[in-house]
Amino acid sequence: MMIYDLIETLLKHSIDNGLISPEDQIYFRNRIIAYLGLDEPNDGKVLEIPLEEILDGFCDYAVSKGLINDTVTERDLFDAELMSILTDRPSSIVKKFHELYEEDKEKATSYFYDYSIKTNYIRKYRVDKDLKWSKESDKYHRVDITINLSKPEKDPKDIARQKNMPKSNYPICLLCKENEGYKGRLNHPARGNIRLIPLKLQGEDFFFQYSPYSYYNEHAIVLSSEHKPMVINKSAVIKLLDFVEYLPHYFIGSNADLPIVGGSILAHEHFQAGRYRFPMVDADTVYEFALKGFDGVKAKIIKWPLSVIRISSKDKAILGEAFDRILQKWIGYSDEEIEIIAFTDGERHNTITPIARVNDDGDFELDLVLRNNRISEEHPLGIFHPHKEFHHIKKENIGLIEVMGLAVLPSRLKNELELLGNALVERRDIKDDPVLGKHYDWSKTLLEKHTFTKENYMDILKDDVADIFLRLLEDSGVFKQTDEGICHFIKFIDFVNE
Repeated sequence: MMIYDLIETLLKHSIDNGLISPEDQIYFRNRIIAYLGLDEPNDGKVLEIPLEEILDGFCDYAVSKGLINDTVTERDLFDAELMSILTDRPSSIVKKFHELYEEDKEKATSYFYDYSIKTNYIRKYRVDKDLKWSKESDKYHRVDITINLSKPEKDPKDIARQKNMPKSNYPICLLCKENEGYKGRLNHPARGNIRLIPLKLQGEDFFFQYSPYSYYNEHAIVLSSEHKPMVINKSAVIKLLDFVEYLPHYFIGSNADLPIVGGSILAHEHFQAGRYRFPMVDADTVYEFALKGFDGVKAKIIKWPLSVIRISSKDKAILGEAFDRILQKWIGYSDEEIEIIAFTDGERHNTITPIARVNDDGDFELDLVLRNNRISEEHPLGIFHPHKEFHHIKKENIGLIEVMGLAVLPSRLKNELELLGNALVERRDIKDDPVLGKHYDWSKTLLEKHTFTKENYMDILKDDVADIFLRLLEDSGVFKQTDEGICHFIKFIDFVNE
């Protein structure tokens, strides 16, 4: 493809998708040729190809001219900066969002999400490659599974070059507001085409953006304007309730604030939100109870592999107070009979993963997931963490998204499941296989239960992966969904009401 054809095709994409006006075409053509190091445009024709192919063509051209190295990281840096030329100023996006918000809140978020796709900040063509499926569960209704392929793996050449790069503290982290418009570098992703919507939560400055990897529909990040550590307290939960009052068609939640049970970035206060009905929302009720001193607050234990208290009220202030009572009681709670210990040598182990939404009755609702991050000799990665027998599927933290019933599994599993399926069809021993050896014990169990063919192996494996996800969620629950576990859970509820 001629570079001039690509220029005209990208301009046509930008006009058709409302990124630029036809009157601005000459201006943006000149901006693009300047970015490419060209002196002047040439005749070019518009090609009928999707945005992915347009940008791949630009990157191929840049490689051929020695402008970049042919690695995923450098290609992403190059095409993101190219798209930043065509991305409107932050003030214009904020103005448009607020205009639509006054008309219809859902229109405002739909516009902002679609704009993030059209500017290629959300690389939808990568997100669409993610493997996704669901499984109905007799015990817990359903779980959702995704093998995430939208986050590209680092090229070994880039990793090697990063070691020699000078350290930079700008932006301080991936969640800082200074990422807006930042070109990026080998060890920091391009953010030239990201835009942020400012908002106030509990009188504090926050920003709202979308995740470039979009694990679920309209996957959003809500971040503090300050680079300050995450903390779970009453103020944090009132912020969540403020947000769902602002965007009642979204949920929002926070990862816990302790290692092992917390998120990957604990140094910057942030929450995750979006427009998605997670499986946990539809969980059955196990035990309803009155929360002493909080008239008008409904409270229950729900039937879920993790230990969840659900409280709801029309009054978000009272709901925040109720949350604080439960949190303070949980922080100091121990039940050594089931390995719950609150402190070890002054180190705190108990915290909560909170999730907020406006429920189907129009009330504010909080799901409070009780977490404990203790380790032991038997479980060095965490007692209430996926146990070793399931690490061949997932050994990473069970964070907010998994807590709600959506598994975000490592990209390696796509290839491994295909290879494993073929090995099972052939009944091949994989014990010493360098890639599949980790699945050996699982493969023996599978062969005892199923007869594998080329037509059915993937359906069987997907079904079993969903069962394993439920098991590792159960590992993470502090009170198990057994008669004994529920008795211990109710014992904690009684302690809350003392």
